[in-house]
Order: sequence, then C-alpha cells, then structure tokens
Amino acid sequence: MQEEAAQSAIDTFISAFNASDDSYVTALLSQALTSDVILWGPLGRSEGIEAVERFVLDIRRHPAGAGSMVRCSGVDMPDEWARYRWAFTTPDQGPRLAGTDIVHLRRNLIDQIIVFAGDVQPVS
Repeated sequence: MQEEAAQSAIDTFISAFNASDDSYVTALLSQALTSDVILWGPLGRSEGIEAVERFVLDIRRHPAGAGSMVRCSGVDMPDEWARYRWAFTTPDQGPRLAGTDIVHLRRNLIDQIIVFAGDVQPVS
C-alpha cells in the first residue's frame, strides 16, 4: 500500500514536467509534495513548492524545446524512502538526460527530493 502511494506521488510529480500548460504545474506539484519540500538538485539545496516549481519550469523551457519526462523504472521503496529512474528527452531526438531520484515521503507526499542526473561511472 505504501509503495502505491509513493508511486502515485512520484507520477504526479513527473506529470508536472509534462503538463499541457505552465499554469497546471503548481496544482500538480501541490498534489505530490509537502509545502515544505526540500529539493537537493544540481544547483544545490532549495525549499518549498515554489522552488521546485521554478526547477520544473526551467526544465520545461529547455533551449532545445519542450521535452518530456518519464519514469523509466519501478519504484523501489524501503520504508519511507523511494527511488526511481527517469529520463528527459527534448523534441526531434534532441538532448536526453537520465538519472535517478531518491525521495522521502511523509503522509503519502514527497517532502524531500534528491536528484542524481547522469549515470555513476564505473570504477576503473
């Protein structure tokens, strides 16, 4: 049951990247995230839905054009932490970025997001 709630929150979060219009982003994020969510992203730490909204809108406005974000793995959830793989692709076979997010859930909403973009390089 807890894993289904996590998957629902994660999929709603991802749907904000793919919303048909920027005006829907806030509502989608509000359904998936706590108001005090912490985002640990490529540019450091930020707090609140507004900060996550800026992050999402920046990705939606990619210079190569509006892309699409997909969850490309199952949700692995030991206790209140979950992880999943994602991929972002811009139109016309443009740049593609993939990675793994780790999220913490509180009352079935995401209260922390840790974004790992790219693959971890093997030890040589």
